Amino acid sequence: MTTPDEAPATGDALRIAYSPCPNDTFVFDAWAHGRLPGAPALDVTFADIDLTNGWARQGTYDVLKVSYAVLPWVLDEYTLLPCGGALGRGCGPLVLSREPGLDLTGRTVAVPSERSTAYLLFRLWAAERVPGGVGRVVVLPFDEIMPAVRDGKVDAGLVIHEARFTYQAYGLHRLADMGEHWESTTGLPIPLGAIIARRSLGAPLLARLADATRASVRAAWDDPEVSRPYVLAHAQEMDPAVADQHIGLYVNEFTADLGDEGYAAVRGLLTRAAAEGLVPPLGPGALAFP
Repeated sequence: MTTPDEAPATGDALRIAYSPCPNDTFVFDAWAHGRLPGAPALDVTFADIDLTNGWARQGTYDVLKVSYAVLPWVLDEYTLLPCGGALGRGCGPLVLSREPGLDLTGRTVAVPSERSTAYLLFRLWAAERVPGGVGRVVVLPFDEIMPAVRDGKVDAGLVIHEARFTYQAYGLHRLADMGEHWESTTGLPIPLGAIIARRSLGAPLLARLADATRASVRAAWDDPEVSRPYVLAHAQEMDPAVADQHIGLYVNEFTADLGDEGYAAVRGLLTRAAAEGLVPPLGPGALAFP
């Protein structure tokens, strides 16, 4: 993983930062490796979502994978691409603990980012289900959260990504599924990760970026084995079967195109969060793509 200062742009390549998780490497494999004729060249940096959320607020990169929860702070400078992100059903963040049925009142909870969609969903859930409020919240890289819960360093952890397939191997119990809570109260898919691009790139180039993202997704679907070396090289020693489950869960029709339902989910999340005072309200047309 590199930092902004360690990742200079190469020629006219666009600077892009996304996670090393299987869904992102699967989505961007064809584009990152120059297999899309006419697509802009990319200079790729891998980073945890907590870093990319912060970089979006700094305006460091041309294109970024971020949490939907960070959009209200960055949409003046960036626009939401209508594709490439992670939304879906049955794929929400989980709250895990060593003890089944643990009361989280006053407890220490590890989260992957205080600007993450996972944390925003957690806060909406906790407002209803933990009326006394949790205690301390600590931010840890997502792959360190389950070991921290297992080892008693924190009382509970909010986990994302492939953790929903592997948490039982750590001897942990599921306290709640943020996705189930969201879907049962809204009927909408869960908006997790977004692709954003700098507005200053201009409408013609932004349209090319959206086209290239869709083409890269379709190329990965057409021949998944081509992306496999790239996916597994960055999957942090993940079992290939788990990587496949991860991709199957997070790369879906909303990745190719948000569509009306996807946009409704994003607006619903951010409008509800703004009503609770958790994020700034969106301006008119803030989610519109040029």
